Amino acid sequence: MPTLRLVLGDQLSMSLSSLADWQEGDTILMCEVIEEAQYVPHHKKKLAFIFSAMRHFAEALAADGKPVRYVKLDDAENSGSFTGELERALGEGAFERVVITEPGEYRVMEMIHSWQDSVDVPVIVREDTRFFATLGRFERWADGKKQLRMEFFYREMRRETGYLMAGDKPEGGQWNFDKDNRRKLPKDAVLPDRLSLAPDAITQEVLALVEGRFADNFGDLEPFGMPVTREDAQAVLAHFIEKCLPQFGDYQDAMAEGEAFLFHSTISAAMNAGLLIASEVCEAAEIAYKAGDVPLNAVEGFIRQILGWREYVRGLYWLKMPDYKALNALEADRPLPDFYWTGDTKMACLADAISTTKKHAYAHHIQRLMITGNFALLAGIAPEAINEWYMVVYADAYEWVELPNTHGMAIYADGGIMASKPYAASGAYIDKMSDHCKNCHYKVKVKNGPEACPFNYLYWDFVMRNADKLQSNPRMGMIYRSLERTSDERRAAIKVDAESFFENLY
Repeated sequence: MPTLRLVLGDQLSMSLSSLADWQEGDTILMCEVIEEAQYVPHHKKKLAFIFSAMRHFAEALAADGKPVRYVKLDDAENSGSFTGELERALGEGAFERVVITEPGEYRVMEMIHSWQDSVDVPVIVREDTRFFATLGRFERWADGKKQLRMEFFYREMRRETGYLMAGDKPEGGQWNFDKDNRRKLPKDAVLPDRLSLAPDAITQEVLALVEGRFADNFGDLEPFGMPVTREDAQAVLAHFIEKCLPQFGDYQDAMAEGEAFLFHSTISAAMNAGLLIASEVCEAAEIAYKAGDVPLNAVEGFIRQILGWREYVRGLYWLKMPDYKALNALEADRPLPDFYWTGDTKMACLADAISTTKKHAYAHHIQRLMITGNFALLAGIAPEAINEWYMVVYADAYEWVELPNTHGMAIYADGGIMASKPYAASGAYIDKMSDHCKNCHYKVKVKNGPEACPFNYLYWDFVMRNADKLQSNPRMGMIYRSLERTSDERRAAIKVDAESFFENLY
């Protein structure tokens, strides 16, 4: 008897493990369900991207001779859930088993495990082979370690894969070139153009669907130019390797007013949906380096984001869930300010990052970590509020990748499981890495008073507010020694400014 193979919206890969042994007579089930579309109110572009990519992938499967049972969101008989559509498909066909690749999110895995009690055929869950490290591999690495630092996991991944290795030594004699990747963008920098991907008929249909069904969701739906096919995604990758990667390393931490992309790849949404595989992305970057087209600091920094960070956060997520999501080490409880949705703030850096997010369902990693994340950390925004915001607004956001990056890196809610210290910064960092401060309403050089950059006094308010939790951290020692030398008058001024700011925040 045939197999029913369920493919999820972030599993759009021909090499998917659940498709590996496909045989004549099998059916592939794909479905757009309102349960997933609404579990958070996703950015309009994210919904359009996923639905369009799913429909294009279904076409590619059919062209490859694989029958697809595809349920559109507006199909009259759509039950609205994966469970309902699975049961409907099983009821209308004769299948001996269900095969699915393990999902990326814990809540979906729980749902899949429940199916064995509700359907009459075996449900086989297969390992997701699109990653470098299996979940078991990461668990073995983590076993017995007091600290789970990405850098050491990354080195093991380099050794195992051979990327940027010279025998058993790292290319260039060091593992990490991050210190070479912190340059501010020069005023005369020429930024590369981006590929223009015009929506085809399938995408146009999806755009109309999203505008009709999700008109009140956050974000700009058009113009829409995201890669929704594997061929589109490969073209965007090739363009990045040729036009952007050579300078990506130097300026990967830079920010510039009104510039959303700089030299970043913009492939994360395509990768996380399965249109690109991590190994092919790393191989393309390494080939360019070996050809002499890309400097080592650029290719190492880029590969580290994929082979290091992406693999690490996935492993950490599955190792620590479900308890990880409930952690709140700093006891943060402040509501999310409205300007995270509107961008209506006099802080130029935040206004720009949120504007970028609204337009593109995208912001690069420094905007996320050191602007929107840094503010949430300093202000003590409740973890569940800022985590949901990141899940809503970015097209590449799935809980396995969003939660550790936000919960652990950005807001230190996990208390140091992921990061060795909070990534807290004052206005000086933002001024160093961007041009935002130049035309800001506030003055970054002013420390207190109504003209002062809020990041300045909020930073020290954060340090004072969390002294009992952070002053024993070795990497915070210098900060707390500095605080000890701070006069009572200065401390009082910081508290007054912070309290005034928070009173006017909502």
